[in-house]
Amino acid sequence: MTEPHDPDDGTRRPSDAGPVENGGGVLALDQSASSAAYDPAPDKERSEGRAGRFWSARRVPAGIVAAVVLGASGLLLYDVAAVRAGHPAMQWRRTLADELATRRLDDVWVLTGASIAAALGLWLLLLALTPGLRDLLPMRRAHTDVRAALDRTAAAMVLRDRAVEVSGVQSVRVRMGRSRVGVRAVAHFRELDDVRADLDTALSTGIRELGLARQPSLSVHVRRPAKKG
Repeated sequence: MTEPHDPDDGTRRPSDAGPVENGGGVLALDQSASSAAYDPAPDKERSEGRAGRFWSARRVPAGIVAAVVLGASGLLLYDVAAVRAGHPAMQWRRTLADELATRRLDDVWVLTGASIAAALGLWLLLLALTPGLRDLLPMRRAHTDVRAALDRTAAAMVLRDRAVEVSGVQSVRVRMGRSRVGVRAVAHFRELDDVRADLDTALSTGIRELGLARQPSLSVHVRRPAKKG
């Protein structure tokens, strides 16, 4: 028998709407799923300033590009200075000049080199225009001059610790994204809808208490352990 739905608990029970069908059309009687809806942060807890994502310094790509440009420029300047001093140009520069003068624009090597250069240029533009640091979740800014972030792995561990405290939960997997939290739990006793409702409540409270600037949505799936044999 299904418990009556309480409109104030912030959850939706699948059993209230009848049996749920899985992808193969078989009634899924040994699992319970929901997308919990919870109130956003109260007005007194909202950010005083915009909490944007943290930007990566891109030290490794910047260092590689700087080293390549510096080495190529230094070698070219040395060769030009040597030619001005009466010495012959280096073999690589004479070969490169001959190749550029004799090869057609539709040559395979010319097209390959142009494609590689274009791909590297697009990669550098992508790095310059995207913030990176996807593992850091910005937190609410209580003060405009203070910024903080929470690591996604740490946030997932906090929510997992809350989930395993729910009665009936045997194991939990939490996948923490920037816009969604996916929770998959295994319950070895109690009704699945009851376990899922308690998980909705506990995890919704946990997400609010993380203090994130952008609170992700919550998706909870509960099932029975796999039968042995």
